[in-house]
Amino acid sequence: MAIEIKAPTFPESVADGTVATWHKKPGDAVKRDELIVDIETDKVVIEVLAEADGVLATIVKNEGDTVLSNELLGTLGEGSGAAAPASAPAAATAAQTAAPAVSGDDAILSPAARKIAEENGIDPSSLAGTGKGGRVTKEDAVAAVEAKKNAPSAPSAKPSAPAAAEPMLAAGDRVEKRVPMTRVRATVARRLVEAQSNMAMLTTFNEVDMTEVMALRSKYKDLFEKTHNGVRLGFMSFFVKAATEALKRFPAVNASIDGADIVYHGYADVGVAVSSDRGLVVPVLRNAELMSLAEIENGIATYGKKARDGKLSIDEMTGGTFTITNGGTFGSMMSTPIVNPPQAAILGMHNILQRPMAVNGQVVIRPMMYLALSYDHRLIDGKEAVTFLVTIKNLLEDPARLLLDI
Repeated sequence: MAIEIKAPTFPESVADGTVATWHKKPGDAVKRDELIVDIETDKVVIEVLAEADGVLATIVKNEGDTVLSNELLGTLGEGSGAAAPASAPAAATAAQTAAPAVSGDDAILSPAARKIAEENGIDPSSLAGTGKGGRVTKEDAVAAVEAKKNAPSAPSAKPSAPAAAEPMLAAGDRVEKRVPMTRVRATVARRLVEAQSNMAMLTTFNEVDMTEVMALRSKYKDLFEKTHNGVRLGFMSFFVKAATEALKRFPAVNASIDGADIVYHGYADVGVAVSSDRGLVVPVLRNAELMSLAEIENGIATYGKKARDGKLSIDEMTGGTFTITNGGTFGSMMSTPIVNPPQAAILGMHNILQRPMAVNGQVVIRPMMYLALSYDHRLIDGKEAVTFLVTIKNLLEDPARLLLDI
């Protein structure tokens, strides 16, 4: 009796997926809970596992094919697979010793690991796999990238291949490399274009004096970390807290347009933009208006680690009523962030620079940051947008307002 291998049920926000990699060929023995195929969606890579022991009978959807929720991918035939698993390790070992480049690149390299290796110029065959059956996982690829970055002088063990390739490039050579766009990158590109085409999007700017927030953080950061079990106090929690307070006062900024209706949200699900190897992802802090600074910092740190490890789930990146992005971590001085539909606004943070400012008739040096609020003018008037941003500025320049609710 054949067992159907079906795609998982995708959330409403994910229309379809693409078959990224089949890890088994027809006739291969499969064990229960063993990885069979990877499906790449707009947000994450989903691993499809075997429901029972058997033999892969047929493949219905090939690599690169588009699949919908619960669509048939292939079939699993009956079979103990006793002989195959016994000989498989030997065959795998033989293949690995005879042709390590082919084994590392094709047989045991996950799609996520392959992308990371290609983007960082790492030879896939040089990666050591710690996964099941010697499979090279995303964590292995990330570790290799970190090792490459931290190496004091790269020419030690593995640059033999790059060293051999470099002399082939003479001065003036015009080298091009063509790679297919990932679903995440394609989705980000499509949504950004749609946002600019379908919204009356404007951006308003202001600047905030970070003196008080920096003094508060400097004074209590050690005690904060000790009290909250290693959670570090950063700037993002202050901005999230200030934003949620401002959203309460200006509900239109926290609303969204649904057809001919305006939906006002009685909660603040704040998305925090995080850069990952697969592109920009926006995990969401649910009910951020109810969270303490420690809970916000812990949530952001957890999401950051999951993003780096490729462990963010679709649910964690779905929804959101408002977004905060911090280009200052990369040195951005000023930018115009693009609203993430169906949200109505996004707050952009930037680099903190010491600048001369006029305070009470005196020129003093203060740590200043430019803030940018991009908003949908169909829903938010200019006055609301400017006043919303000024509210955030006032709350950050006098953090006691957050405690006193003034």
